[in-house]
Amino acid sequence: MNKLPIAKKVQIINMLVEGVSLLAASRIADVSINTVTKLLVDTGKACQNFHDETVHSLTSQRIEPDEIWSFVYAKEKNVPEEMKGNDTGDVWTWTGIDADSKMIVSWFVGNRSAESAYTFICDLKGRLRNRVQLTTNGHKAYLNAVPDAFGSKIDYAMLIKIYGEPAGKTSTERKYSPGDCTGFEKKRILGKPNADFVSTFYVERQNLTMRMHMRKFTRLTNAFSKKIENHCHAIALHFVYYNFCKTHKTLLITPAMAAGLTKDFMSIEDIVKLVD
Repeated sequence: MNKLPIAKKVQIINMLVEGVSLLAASRIADVSINTVTKLLVDTGKACQNFHDETVHSLTSQRIEPDEIWSFVYAKEKNVPEEMKGNDTGDVWTWTGIDADSKMIVSWFVGNRSAESAYTFICDLKGRLRNRVQLTTNGHKAYLNAVPDAFGSKIDYAMLIKIYGEPAGKTSTERKYSPGDCTGFEKKRILGKPNADFVSTFYVERQNLTMRMHMRKFTRLTNAFSKKIENHCHAIALHFVYYNFCKTHKTLLITPAMAAGLTKDFMSIEDIVKLVD
């Protein structure tokens, strides 16, 4: 790996953050799959460390958490008996976005349990400096996790959506389309959340960004990670790229710049140099 020119590393990482698979990246860059995998692992670890060292003491006002599903090795129902319990099957990525700067403040890879919710919310709280308004979906795990982590120093509301059958669609369309949202309920849980800002719009839009830039998150895809570690490295790489390199189309700057963490754009080469 030390002999791989930095220009080649930049080319490979550029492909990975744009949703190209490891095998496709190895073919295009004309390097072995092991070289691409090792570069992903090294860069993913460096990105996680960089995020932990850089993203803290934020003065965010509104945070929207959510969970997005994916799987490792095989979907839960298809995992062989001998592989169960080895970090395989369904995996959930918890994310928390700043509604103003559009920055991903925290993420956590685990299951959808109360324990994962608590771990994620504690990490989220540790990166914030002041009291915030928090809006989650109706997942019950948040009901204990948020008060346990924040105590009473939070303005917290739930946005509970009501879904129905997609109207006017054939049976085939219904199979590949989510249900229509027929209504929603805003429910105050803690503090005094402003009802006008009770929303999960930005974090749900971020789910689409994840699906576009990491093929393993695309709906009805055959792409997946074989190891949970590589899955986590790919996510860390994506979020550092999203926070520090990619221009947000609405803000016209990066989320990290909008959050006041940096004054300039990072490049893919800067990400590669994090490894050193």
